[in-house]
Amino acid sequence: MPHLSSISASILAADVRPAVAPSMPTSPPMANVAWAQADMRRGYCSGGPGILASALAWTAATVATLAASPQRAVWVLLVGGALIHPVGVLVCRLLGAPGRHVTGNPLGPMAAASTAWLIFCLPLAYVVGLQHVAWFFAAMLLMIGGRYLVLATLFGMRLHAALGLALAGVGIASAWLGASAPLVAAGGAATEWVFGVACLASHRAWLRAGVKAASGTGG
Repeated sequence: MPHLSSISASILAADVRPAVAPSMPTSPPMANVAWAQADMRRGYCSGGPGILASALAWTAATVATLAASPQRAVWVLLVGGALIHPVGVLVCRLLGAPGRHVTGNPLGPMAAASTAWLIFCLPLAYVVGLQHVAWFFAAMLLMIGGRYLVLATLFGMRLHAALGLALAGVGIASAWLGASAPLVAAGGAATEWVFGVACLASHRAWLRAGVKAASGTGG
């Protein structure tokens, strides 16, 4: 019968043997976050056309508050919002981008989920607007601003985060100060026009930097 000390020694020896790590699967390129963000930027021009399409919808709503009524402007913004994606894709293609991301991009579902989240929040904004129509536009600025924070991750750009915070700030300030519906809508439109132009300028600079980097590597 083996001695107790010899048994303990064998157990300790077994414990100190190096463990064999399980083989890890090779990560495909699509699993790389930076690659996925770059694919989003290439496909959608860094989101600039979408911002400009949204600015156009806010501009139409602003005009409707003045030419018709704030209540009509609510529906103008809702219909215009539904057209943001197709209009943005069209502008992307006019600028030479595909207007879509590569199939299998892991960030694609996040973009779809953020859109669904925004749609689910629309009834809340509408109910708020029944109390005071200007609050509808303020609530929309908060909701859209929140979505831009998600887009900041999708595109890997701080500009989208700054835009989201700016829209939220306009919405909160408008509600706090009791701004009129035309003023709230105009604030949203102006903010998105400025950031939309800045985003396209940033995208062009990003493309030029990529071309220079590729040229340097090739040389």
